[in-house]
Amino acid sequence: MTDLSGLNPERGVVIAGRRRKGGSGLFDVDDPATGAHLAAVADGDRRDALAAVDAAAAAFDPWRRTPGRTRSEVLRRVFELMVRDADRLAGLIAAENGKSLADARGEVVYAAEFFRWFAEEAARSGGSYGPSPAGGTRTLVTERPVGVAALVTPWNFPAAMAARKIAPALAAGCTVVLKPAAETPLTAIALLDLLAEAGVPDGVVNLVPTTDPAGVVEAWLADPRVRKISFTGSTRVGQLLLRRAADRIVNASMELGGNAPFVVTEDADLEAAVDGAMVAKFRGGGQACTAANRFYVHQEVVERFTALLGARLEALAVGPASAGSDIGPLISAKAVGTVGGLVDRAVAAGAWITHRAPVPSDGYFYPPTALRLPDSASVPTTEILGTEIFGPVAPIVAWTDEDAMLRDANASELGLAAYVYAGDLARAVRIGEELEAGMIGVNRGLVSDPSAPFGGMKQSGIGREGARVGLEEFTETQYLSVDWPNGR
Repeated sequence: MTDLSGLNPERGVVIAGRRRKGGSGLFDVDDPATGAHLAAVADGDRRDALAAVDAAAAAFDPWRRTPGRTRSEVLRRVFELMVRDADRLAGLIAAENGKSLADARGEVVYAAEFFRWFAEEAARSGGSYGPSPAGGTRTLVTERPVGVAALVTPWNFPAAMAARKIAPALAAGCTVVLKPAAETPLTAIALLDLLAEAGVPDGVVNLVPTTDPAGVVEAWLADPRVRKISFTGSTRVGQLLLRRAADRIVNASMELGGNAPFVVTEDADLEAAVDGAMVAKFRGGGQACTAANRFYVHQEVVERFTALLGARLEALAVGPASAGSDIGPLISAKAVGTVGGLVDRAVAAGAWITHRAPVPSDGYFYPPTALRLPDSASVPTTEILGTEIFGPVAPIVAWTDEDAMLRDANASELGLAAYVYAGDLARAVRIGEELEAGMIGVNRGLVSDPSAPFGGMKQSGIGREGARVGLEEFTETQYLSVDWPNGR
């Protein structure tokens, strides 16, 4: 049973520290594993969106003037509270998102780490000072918060994506208006409560759950007080938001779609490669932008790799998180149909299913699947290789020529993440450097780390989250040229 005690989602719009009903009434949130109704949530509208900006704008000047050490201590307290409430937060994520409790708890721990990391960054002043080369002046460079930041987060990591944006924004001195995905608003509501408990002042973070994301975000982008948009989601929506942001030249960070290749060489440790594949492909049911989307396995080891991977995926327990399952449902019936259609068309074009796990008859489940493709399959010619699957399907292609494999691996317009497994580490790094992706897992199936820059190349986005650069995404550089007597 999901613990909603004290959550009060019917008043889930949070503005200036106050809970309120939404201007559009209520919307339902359901458990994708069972279809059971979880909660009715306040449905915010454009007026709520503008009220959120009012609050954020009013709170901005006091917050930006708050000493970095004070902001740091508040963020550190958020980290501690998330760790304290990890089990409750994981239960909320598992209920509204459907992922396993193990995956959900891992997400909470990962999300909390962003508050710890940026608590440390908040106390480190940026900028520089020194004489100009020509003499006569001193150059003073400072970093200042960009202003009110509009944050738009997806359903697949409801805690982590919010934390990865809120923490650096607050560390930099920005104030925030947040729109979570309508599929998973409960985690965001719970997080707002923890922010308040940690001492984040009223109005610094404001929340607008809504079933009208276009209307809410459009209202924010049209408001001159909003100076930053940070979005995680599909490339298509990211393109639309960038066009709108261009109208006012709004500072924009975009973390968009992925189509990650997973390369296995003939000398790779196959047991380790399969371990990495299980994480890179099946964590969260494959519903991650960093998920391995297509497997390029050397011809000499493809049969053994497929057999090992197939045995592992067939052993997966698929079902509701409450049953202790390894892997949960997809987010919706539409998602099940989309993934199933990709597989059906691939099979009709010559692919064959080698392994599958059993799934429950109820809920939005799709069977974890290993799919062998003809050796001639490529991104330009094979739909499933050129599409972000966002489901538990592993398409496998055999390769022999490294240059040809790399050309196909780079043929996608998306370049968020990639993975390489090779026995020769120097070769693995060399292959990784040839892949057109912003993040490369070398002999490991995870790439995300709060201390490392998260982001992609090509149409996978603009900007980076995490690391020091994640804070800098919420700042603007200001330069003061100071006249210096006597020209020295």
